[in-house]
Order: sequence, then structure tokens, then C-alpha cells
Amino acid sequence: MAFASELRHVIGAAAAIAATAVLVWFGTGLDPAWPLLWFAPLPVLLYAGRAGWWSTAGVAFVGWLIGNLNLWSYMRHSIQMPFGIAIGIAGGFALVFTIAVLLYRTLLRRGAAWYALLVFPAAWVVFEYLLNVAWVNGTGFNLAYTQLAFLPFLQLASITGPWGMSFLLLLFPAAMAISLHLRRHQPGTAVAIGSTAFATILAVLIFGTARLAMPQQSQTMRVGLVASDTYGMAAAGAPAMQVFKAYAAHITALAARGAQVVVLPEKSAVVNHATQPAADAFFGSLSSQTGAAIAVGVTYEAADKTEYNQARLYRPFKPVLTYAKHHLLPPFESEFTPGNTLTTFAVSGANLGVEICKDMDFTPLSRKYGKHEAGLMLVPAIDFDVDRTFHGHMAIMRGVESGFTVARSARRGYLTMSDDRGRIIGQVRSDSAPFATVLVKAPVAHDWTLFLAWGDWFAWLAMAMLVSVLLKLAWLWVPVIREGEHA
Repeated sequence: MAFASELRHVIGAAAAIAATAVLVWFGTGLDPAWPLLWFAPLPVLLYAGRAGWWSTAGVAFVGWLIGNLNLWSYMRHSIQMPFGIAIGIAGGFALVFTIAVLLYRTLLRRGAAWYALLVFPAAWVVFEYLLNVAWVNGTGFNLAYTQLAFLPFLQLASITGPWGMSFLLLLFPAAMAISLHLRRHQPGTAVAIGSTAFATILAVLIFGTARLAMPQQSQTMRVGLVASDTYGMAAAGAPAMQVFKAYAAHITALAARGAQVVVLPEKSAVVNHATQPAADAFFGSLSSQTGAAIAVGVTYEAADKTEYNQARLYRPFKPVLTYAKHHLLPPFESEFTPGNTLTTFAVSGANLGVEICKDMDFTPLSRKYGKHEAGLMLVPAIDFDVDRTFHGHMAIMRGVESGFTVARSARRGYLTMSDDRGRIIGQVRSDSAPFATVLVKAPVAHDWTLFLAWGDWFAWLAMAMLVSVLLKLAWLWVPVIREGEHA
């Protein structure tokens, strides 16, 4: 009998690990199947309700760790992350998940079901927020990005940013697990918790559906994107001018079709203090001839040898504007000096802003542009082929959060136009042609959002929830400590 019981325990643990690992593996990663992540924690949470502390910890850690390894090849080979950092990221995320599960288990087993419901998502959101503040990759591994294709749910980002999305993603399986755990002995509480979670998510989806159905403001602009995987970053001088002339033919063609703005990729060529006048004269003349504003991503080498990952903005008969990338990608961009200013300008009455690639992984910079009422963000970029969805589409959420359309032109990725609702309104792969192009009539009127006004309020609310729950947990432990003293 003991052997049979132990066997059932082992089988249950293995099943929970396998189920969560599979759901995390396919529900996150480079091309996530978004519905799966809503259920990914459920097997572990169900197991935690009936298992011991150590076995719960082991199952939670191993299940989430195995699922996280879906990004191992990307971290180690695509972005050349050192082994120690890669295993630290995978293990660190698994450890936080384990802590959240153990907090959930402790509260559930001590009869504090409502606190258990809150602690699991709150602990994770606090972790994601603190990581966003302190880590070079910002929001890069946030669970909310798995839901970019779930447009009604994505609209929640306009209120809470990514934090509310991650919270509900984990609240749902926690509510299911608690309801199933309590269904026999506390059916009233089970129904109340399940109903509350369901009603909350339903309200969010109704809001999202209504927001998607709302007519957008009428101001539009024809925006063109062009990128070539054939050309890498050309050296300064003649090689750079050769690349610029190749791009110029496609800029001219897009302008002939009505493009008012054209965006080229990040680091299209090197421009230094000696070759800058010629490059500026070339694109300045091209902009004046075509009537289109042109954003060109370059590596700029100043006279003092300082290097910048820069976008240069050319407008008809106007001075050149520049923007230096704020958030640099180690180790690939360690030689660059980060920028610290915004660049905005007007085209046909619309406010435009500029960021470069990884800048869009961080919410504060985009919120600053939103507060300047930018209606269109121009984003030169480079991806790593395999992450054209995983990383390339992160910028979509910034548009939803801060109320602008995003025009992102990436080598080795996608040329993507997305509106302030997160809808992709134009997209092609950069390797679909020697010079891939997109031309879209895009909305460019700025949209006000609650996230823009209040910022990370939901992350702070999650912190307050976590503190409240931990105080409750400490209170529940008081009788246990006293019993130990009397014993």
C-alpha cells in the first residue's frame, strides 16, 4: 500500500512537471501559442494543493526551468549570452516561480484562499517590475508579450501596461486551481473565487473588444519602410554612399507612391565627422526632391572618436535632426555612448518621434514620447532572424500603452507597421526581397491612455498586494510559533 501511494505521488509529480514544462515551452518563447500560457501554471498549482513543501518546490522549479529552456539556443547562440548568465536567467525565473507557488501553497493550506489567489500573480508582477527597473533587458522576458496576438486582452496595456496583463495571466490558473481544491469542502468559496476571476477577465475582454471597435481619429499619413538583408553595415565613405544610393532608389519609388515618411534600418552604414557633410547633403537633397521625411539608422563616429548608434532625420528644406539610442545591447554595442534626449518633429500636422530597436523594450522612454503627444514613432532596428516575432513585436505594446502608431524597419527581421490598438496594419519579412518595402496609410493622431497618465500604478498596486499578503502570512504563522514555544 505504501509503495502504491509513493508511486502515485511520483507519477503525479512527473505529470505536473511534464504538463507545465510543455505548456511553458510552447506558450512562451520565440513564437508563442498564446492560449497555452493561461494554463501553464495550473498543473503545478493543482499539485501544490495536495503535496508537501519540498516536493512542491521541486516540481515547480523543474517544470518552469525546463519550459524556460526553449530560449536556450537563442540566448547562447543568437545573442551570444555567456553560459553563466543564460543559466542564471533560466534558473532565476524558475526560482521566482517556485517562490510564488510556495507562497500560494502556504496560504491555501492555511485557509487563506483569497490571499493565495492574489499572492501568486502579485509576486510575479513585482519581480517583473523590479527586473524592468534594474535589468539591461528591461521588459524583454515579460509574460505579457506572449499575448500580443490576443488583441482584446492586449488593450489592457493601455490601462496597466504589461503588469496588469501578467497579473491576469497568472490569476486565471490560480483561481482555477483554488476552485478545484475547495470544490468539495468549501463550495461557496470555490464558486466565489472562480466567479470573481472569470468576471474580472470577462470585463477586461469586453473593454478590449469595445476599444478595438471604437473608430480611430481620422488623421492619417502614408508611411514607407525599406530594409535589405543583402547589405550589412557599410564602412564610411564610398561603401556607405553605395548603400545609401541603393536605398535611395526605393525611397524615391515609395515617395512616388505617396510616402510622406520613409524609415530605413538601424546601422545601415557608418558615418563619421569627415563623411557626414556628404551623407547629409545626399539625403537632404533626396528628401527635398521627393517631399518625404527620411529616417536613416547609422553608426556615427564623432570627431573625438565617440560613437553613437544614431538615427538621422532628413526633412524637405529643413536642418538635419539626430537621435542617439538610449538602451544599448551588450556585448554588441558596448562601444557606443548612450543617448539621453528625445527627438520629435512635425509632418503635416502630426507629431513624430524616434527610437531605435531596443529602446522599445522599455516603457518609460515611450511614455515620454506619449506625453509629447507623438502619434507616430519611427524605429530603425536590427533583429537576429529567429527573434523577428519575439523581439520585433515588443514595440507593438509600446504603441498600445502610450497611444501611437509604430513604424519599425528592421534588417534580419520584419518591417512592421502597427497602430495604437496593437493591430499589425502592414508587415513583410526583410529577407522577402533584396530590398523589402512596405507602404501603409497609417493613423498618426495621438491617443490618450490611462497608462500614459498614471504609469506603473498597477505594478505598485501589486507591491501593495504582496506586502498585505505577506503580513497576513506572518499573522498566520504566529499560532504555529506559539505552539512550538509551548511544546
